[in-house]
Amino acid sequence: MSSSASLTARLLRRASVLSRCFAHSSAPSRPPVPLPRFSAAAAAAAASSSYGIAPRRFLASHSPSSSSSSKVSADENLVRVIDSEIECVVQSEEGASAKQIDLPEDFPFEIIDNPGDQSITLKRELVGETIKATVYTNFDADQDLNEDANDDDENNEESFKPAIQIVVTVEKPEAPILEFECNFNDDELTIENMRMLDPNNRDAENVYGGPPFQDLDESLQKALHQYLEVRGIKHSLHDWLYEYMMSKDEKEYVVWLKNMKQFVGN
Repeated sequence: MSSSASLTARLLRRASVLSRCFAHSSAPSRPPVPLPRFSAAAAAAAASSSYGIAPRRFLASHSPSSSSSSKVSADENLVRVIDSEIECVVQSEEGASAKQIDLPEDFPFEIIDNPGDQSITLKRELVGETIKATVYTNFDADQDLNEDANDDDENNEESFKPAIQIVVTVEKPEAPILEFECNFNDDELTIENMRMLDPNNRDAENVYGGPPFQDLDESLQKALHQYLEVRGIKHSLHDWLYEYMMSKDEKEYVVWLKNMKQFVGN
């Protein structure tokens, strides 16, 4: 199977899993405990209270014991739904774990992947330089889910692609930092912006950052792309980054669900 076909299959699998998980979590195996219904008398009491009258019957319906019972019921229901969602995602991960995410050929970077972070960092040393690439996955940029089963594979693949964003820094001792903001458009790496930073004050304002990258001379743009390529930042990372970042997102999602369950359950 080609790398493009493999990526398409994983993207479709992930979308299918999320769809199943959503449907599963929307209809838990045990129905939620219903909250107390407002009676006609309670509704009338509520209307009366707006005129400064608070009937005893209205106050009784909101006694501490009633509120406590409703809270417990809602919390227990939320925990059940979270458990269902965790089970669904974990089963998906177990099915995907059989597929090894192989590193690209001649991969030169150390991978820094801290649990709980929404990004990873690729780092390497090269002839006195320190190159770091912080990789983000922007799932908010997803296109709408296409539910038409008759659509071709190419359209389905495009429907489920999140945006991959990379911030690359090249550092030298006692020198400014060169920073690039990049995006992956399909398998093409594009430079959106670049600037020089003061290593002692990276957030300095009113510093001239140069013209927009697209306004640079075409030969200069090409030379800067080559500058990044020889340091390992190139379009061949595309498929691997998608595989890795989507797998990371699933793992972080499970941890997030478990943390929420622990908070609600305590």
